[in-house]
Amino acid sequence: MSDGPVTAAKVVGVDLDYIVQSLEDEFASMEGTRLLITGGAGFLGFYMVQAVLHWNRTLAARPTSITVLDNFARGMPDWIQSLGDPQELQLVKHDVTEPLPEELGAFDYVIHGAGIASPGLYRRIPIETMDANVGGLRLLLDTAIDWTRSGQPLSGLLFYSSSEIYGDPVPSAIPTPETYRGNVSCTGPRACYDESKRFGETLTVNFAQVHDLPATIVRPFNNYGPGMKITDGRVIADFCKSVIEGRDIVMYSDGSPTRTFCYVADAVVGYYKVLIRGQAGEPYNIGVAEPEISIAGLASMVVETARDLFDYHGDVVLTPSAEEDYLTDNPLRRCPDVTKARTELDYNPSVGLEEGIRRTLTWYVENRIGVGP
Repeated sequence: MSDGPVTAAKVVGVDLDYIVQSLEDEFASMEGTRLLITGGAGFLGFYMVQAVLHWNRTLAARPTSITVLDNFARGMPDWIQSLGDPQELQLVKHDVTEPLPEELGAFDYVIHGAGIASPGLYRRIPIETMDANVGGLRLLLDTAIDWTRSGQPLSGLLFYSSSEIYGDPVPSAIPTPETYRGNVSCTGPRACYDESKRFGETLTVNFAQVHDLPATIVRPFNNYGPGMKITDGRVIADFCKSVIEGRDIVMYSDGSPTRTFCYVADAVVGYYKVLIRGQAGEPYNIGVAEPEISIAGLASMVVETARDLFDYHGDVVLTPSAEEDYLTDNPLRRCPDVTKARTELDYNPSVGLEEGIRRTLTWYVENRIGVGP
């Protein structure tokens, strides 16, 4: 990324090359198959979709076809409409809480990414949040069984769970391994998301055990980067929005909670590794173990990076949130133990936080409203 000015297109190009190079074996094993991604027009879909298409167009002997299923409730993003070739990519407007259209036929791989992950949004529409995480998943699992019974068995199904299933871990469970059972409220303002993800994992595990379904689970830890709508409401998007608008960065807490943040290119590599190589019925943490940084420290890092890139003159300001439940059940620490993914799947994230923020800010400057619904 050092040859000439760094542009958003160059950021995406570097990331796609990195993803494809990190997944040569996994993508080779998917060649000639059909992949369904629910919620594929959202944040993670930005690279989940483009990475496979990049493989098809650079290294594949036989293309992998992708069907993106999305209700496009917040519009169809420009990026996905510009990808072209209907032989490689099919866009289907559909609500995942309804049965799949029969005319789609069977798929070899399914990634269930449809859902609402923005805290501000899922607190406003909790029922719809639970419907997608539980009802939508159950329909996909039942459909996969139907395919198998008709002689078209599934090769892999990936359920996007969340690190939020751990709730607020006790200090001895940081970094948090997959074996930690969680410290979660089942009635608080975040419960619609946290508990529906937990039940989604229970569904996935039991379908894997009872029906011998090759279904796996990922628990993402604080992904960020290109593809996230800048009005998403998650912390890095919020901070970048303030930078781009030339405003001070506002923190609605004292900034003491700590997190690790995983750049989206590294995360996508992990997700495909779990889909292709993960053990059926098993959950995998996907994220980075360090640095575990406070929200105040993160804000300062964004400020310093923006000053270096754009001569940004803002600062960090503390102010109480107008949203009553903003900090309720907010975990004090979030840091994964990724030993399982590293040893079983050869998962080795390598994009550091400062570099990831630099790429993210560069991308946002040219995509000011973001892309993912």
